[in-house]
Amino acid sequence: MSKRNIRFYIKTRIALNLQGRDIHEELYPVHGNQAPSLRTVERWCQRFREGQEELDDETISGRPIAATASENIEQVRLIIDDDSHVTIEEIQEQTGLNYGTTQRIIEEHLHLTKIAARYMPKEFTDFQWNERVRSCQENLKMERGVCGMW
Repeated sequence: MSKRNIRFYIKTRIALNLQGRDIHEELYPVHGNQAPSLRTVERWCQRFREGQEELDDETISGRPIAATASENIEQVRLIIDDDSHVTIEEIQEQTGLNYGTTQRIIEEHLHLTKIAARYMPKEFTDFQWNERVRSCQENLKMERGVCGMW
């Protein structure tokens, strides 16, 4: 039996002025471990006595469970790809995600860290290391030529 069906049963039994313990004692022999706990039955009894009509749970406020959904991860990745100097606050403004979620996506999902105001991979591949060495060597050659010191 589904939650909705059990709640409907509880609501019907409340209309007949039965107590929560009695309703639980009716449900348990039929459904065994699948029956809701006595505390749950009593909580729904109280809600129905107070006039609640809905059989579904109330929506709760707070951070959505899927805050780190693939769409959000991709959105953050695209923002960083577009401008590696972007701040977490700017990403927040563009995505509507909170600071913690944005930081978690950057660090845990995209595996990036901020170095010299730019997002960089936490671990470089061999190609990336070789490219950095080559780039640094070029910069040194240009610097030597311009300054004439070496």
